[in-house]
Order: sequence, then structure tokens, then C-alpha cells
Amino acid sequence: MPNIQSAKKRARTSEARRQHNKHIRSGMRTQVKAVIYALDAGDKKAAAEAYKLVVPALDSSVSKGILHKNKAARQKSRLNARIQAM
Repeated sequence: MPNIQSAKKRARTSEARRQHNKHIRSGMRTQVKAVIYALDAGDKKAAAEAYKLVVPALDSSVSKGILHKNKAARQKSRLNARIQAM
């Protein structure tokens, strides 16, 4: 447990940021799963629509520092490749 006032504040702000980042990361992962579920179901149209929602979510996560830019690019590329392969 921190004793110094600045350390106490840092612990509070760190926890608040962690919760905020967790919320954004969870929502982004849910959207990615929606594309994967549509792909597994064989519904190309639904997968394409879900993909259109995933791209801005991934880009937003990158701009907020939650996701590395190369990971977002890799996920977008792999999802799009699976959609195009259907």
C-alpha cells in the first residue's frame, strides 16, 4: 500500500486507466468475435458487415495505445483474407 500522497494518486489513476482500457479492449474483441462467428457460420454478407465495424474499432484501439499498430494490421488482414476466401 502506498504511503506517499503522489503514490496514492498514481495508484488511483492507474486503476482508472486500467478499467477504461479494459472496457475498450473488451468491446473491440467482441466485435472481432462477431466477424469470426459470421465466418464460421458461412454468412459472407454478415461477416463483411461486421468487418466494416471492426476496422474503426481496431484503428481506435491503436490510436489510444491499447493495441500495437502491427497487431491491428495483422488482424484486419487475416479477417479480410478469410472473408474474401469464402
